[in-house]
Amino acid sequence: MKKIIKSDEEWKRYLTPEQYKIARGKGTESPFCGLLNDNKKPGIYYCVCCALPLFTSKQKFISGTGWPSFFEPFNPKHVATSIDDSFGMRRTEILCARCDAHLGHVFPDGPKPTGMRYCVNSDALSFMQDSSLAEQGTDIQKATFGAGCFWHVEEEFAKIKGVVSTSVGFMGGETRYPTYKEVCTGNTGHAEVIHLEFDPKEVSYQKLLGIFWKNHDPTTLNRQGPDVGSQYRSVIFFHNAEQEKTARESKDRLEKSGTFKSGIVTEIKPATEFFRAEDYHQRYAQKHGATCKF
Repeated sequence: MKKIIKSDEEWKRYLTPEQYKIARGKGTESPFCGLLNDNKKPGIYYCVCCALPLFTSKQKFISGTGWPSFFEPFNPKHVATSIDDSFGMRRTEILCARCDAHLGHVFPDGPKPTGMRYCVNSDALSFMQDSSLAEQGTDIQKATFGAGCFWHVEEEFAKIKGVVSTSVGFMGGETRYPTYKEVCTGNTGHAEVIHLEFDPKEVSYQKLLGIFWKNHDPTTLNRQGPDVGSQYRSVIFFHNAEQEKTARESKDRLEKSGTFKSGIVTEIKPATEFFRAEDYHQRYAQKHGATCKF
């Protein structure tokens, strides 16, 4: 896995002071204070620095220690270890294998089947809800759209009743676990996308398509306003045959309506693996008051 190396100043631009203190300064948050300690939602826990998936809700357990605890990683290759002799004791530190972010420590007192306890700081993690990881069946569905810069588009979908969760990231390319910087080169093949979960009993896929069409220009090839490149292409990634049929019918109706003077160039393709963008991109407009309208 290619290492991500940034200067302290670069990390400080992307992380909150507390995130930087924990992930880059090897700090430890107070027990029972982290926002993810009691999190019981199904989903994936990512490195807050580089968005590498580290753990899932199915590997999480309540340890009573006051920190999020897991009995094994999402992928053993995604977590590295190092001997920590600080504070007059010997412990095994755990780090993100891609960017060396400090996560916490691992101890041999966890539950079966591994007997290990990966004790992790909440501020070293970023969480994405994924209902497919729920212990019981769920009617929640997924939808994925590429409509240029994902900051503004996420905010529009997040307002909709029935949308359970939103995340921004990348889909449709060849590179696994790409960084935002890599996608911006245009060489990975990915599109910037908004990936969401929705309750079809509260909001229809047809309505989500309406929001997609309304919030970008589907007639400009590989471009939205000043943003130019294949990563900004207009694309609908469908997750099942019904979504494909609905998306194609919606596109046909819009083309026949005469709403746009130019032809619609939106691609309609099967969904591939979604790669979540770094934490500072998630709900970016809400955090920074920024807009990205074309």
